[in-house]
Amino acid sequence: MSGEFRGRMTEGGGRIILANRARGFSVASMREDTRRWIEADKRHGWHPFTPQEAWTDDGHEPLVLVRGEGAWLGDSEGRKYFDGNSSIWTNIHGHNHPALNAALRKQAEEVAHTSYLGFANPRASELAEKLVSLVPSRTLERVFFSDNGSTAVEVAMKMSLQYWMQSGEPTRDRFVAFANGYHGDTMGAASLGGVSRFFERFRKFGVEVDFVESLDELAKLDAGKIAAVMVEPLIQGVNEMRPWPEGMLRNLRTACDDAGMHLILDEVMTGFGRTGTMFACEQESVVPDFLCLAKGLTGGYMPMAATMTTAKVYEAFLGAAENAFYYGHSYTANPLGCALALASLELFESERTLERLKPKIAAMGELLVALKEKQPMVHEVRQCGFVAGIELRQLDGSPFSPSEKMGEKVCVAAREHGLLTRPIRDTIVMMPPLCAEVGDLEKAFEALRRALASGVSLLGK
Repeated sequence: MSGEFRGRMTEGGGRIILANRARGFSVASMREDTRRWIEADKRHGWHPFTPQEAWTDDGHEPLVLVRGEGAWLGDSEGRKYFDGNSSIWTNIHGHNHPALNAALRKQAEEVAHTSYLGFANPRASELAEKLVSLVPSRTLERVFFSDNGSTAVEVAMKMSLQYWMQSGEPTRDRFVAFANGYHGDTMGAASLGGVSRFFERFRKFGVEVDFVESLDELAKLDAGKIAAVMVEPLIQGVNEMRPWPEGMLRNLRTACDDAGMHLILDEVMTGFGRTGTMFACEQESVVPDFLCLAKGLTGGYMPMAATMTTAKVYEAFLGAAENAFYYGHSYTANPLGCALALASLELFESERTLERLKPKIAAMGELLVALKEKQPMVHEVRQCGFVAGIELRQLDGSPFSPSEKMGEKVCVAAREHGLLTRPIRDTIVMMPPLCAEVGDLEKAFEALRRALASGVSLLGK
C-alpha cells in the first residue's frame, strides 16, 4: 500500500484520476462537486486555528480530501498526496486499512453506541485490559475513557486535584507545566499551555499554573502546593518539534517522587509508536501517575482518548458517594472506537509495526541530514523516532519575519509536488503514518526539496 491506491486511482493526464471517473463521472462533474463543497464550506464552516477571513477569501482554493489509501490521500479533483503529518498526527497504520475497516463494520453490525454510565460493554472491557498490559505490571491499573487529547489531560488534572482533596492535602492545588508546551484546548488543559498566542487571553479563567523551563526552576517552587507536573515526554510537539535532553524525563520522575507530586505524561502525540516505542516514556523506563492517550489510539479512525492511572489514585475515590469522580462524556467508551483501538493494537503485533519502523526511522534521519546539507533555507533538523521538525531560516541564519509566513508558503508549494503537511511557525513537520515505506519517504522529501528550491521566489526576490 506504500504510495499506490490498489487500483482505485490511476495515472491520467499527468495526475491521478479518481475511480469515480471510471464509473462515468467526468472531470467537469468532479470540478462542479468541488466548487459546491468549497462554497458551502466558506458560507457555513469554521475551521480550527484558522484566520477565517483569509480562508473565505475568493482567491483561496481549499483542498477537499475525499479518499485515502495507506500513507496517501486524494482530493476531489483527482490529485494524490503523501500524508506528511498523519492527518494532524492521528493516523498510524494508514488510511483505508482493511483490518480496521472490518473491525468498524463488525462492531457497527452489533451496536454503534451504548452508555458507559451505569453499563459496561465488551470492547471497552477488552481495551482497558489491553492497555494495562502494555505498561509494566501493577503500575497503571485503571483506565478512564474520554473523547480526545484535551479531555484526556482534563481528566488527569481533575483526578489529581480531587485525589489531594480526598487524601488530606487540599492545598496541593497548583500545576507545573513547561514553557512552550501544548496540552489541549479545553479550559483546564489550555491553562497548561505555554504558547501565549493560543492561551494568554484565557489564562485568568483556568487553574493556577507555574511555568518552568528546566528542572532547576522546578526545584525552586513550593512543592507542598503542587498537585502535579505535566510534560510531553521526549519531545515537545507544538514547540516546533524540540526534543528534550536525554535523561530529562527520568530526572523529572525522581524530582516528582522526592517532592510527592504527581507526574502526568501527555502522550497524545508521542504514544503508539511515534517515537519508536509504544509509549515514549518506555525509553527512559518511566511510569507516570497519569498517562494521557488519544490521537493514534484508534489508528486515526475515530475520536477517542484514555487516561491511565494507578491503583493508589483510584483507591482515593472509593468509599462515600461524594468521593466518586463525577466527570464523563456522552460517548465515553464508545464501542466503535474501542473496537478500532483493539484492532489497531492487534496490527502492531500482526504487522510487526515497531520492528519494521526501526529502519524507516534511520532512513528518515538520513533524508533529514541530506536535506539540511543541500537546502540553504534549512537551518536545523530535529528528530525523535518517526517525528521530525525542519526549521527554516533566511540564508544568513536569521529567522524570517512572522509576516512572511515562510513555513506556510513552503507547505503550500509542496502540495504541487504531492506532499501534504503543516508548519509550526517556520518549522515544517514531517510525521508520516507508521506504515509509510522508505520509498514513500523519499518521494515526500523530494517534494519538500522542490518546494524549498523555490525559496527565492517565495521571498519575492
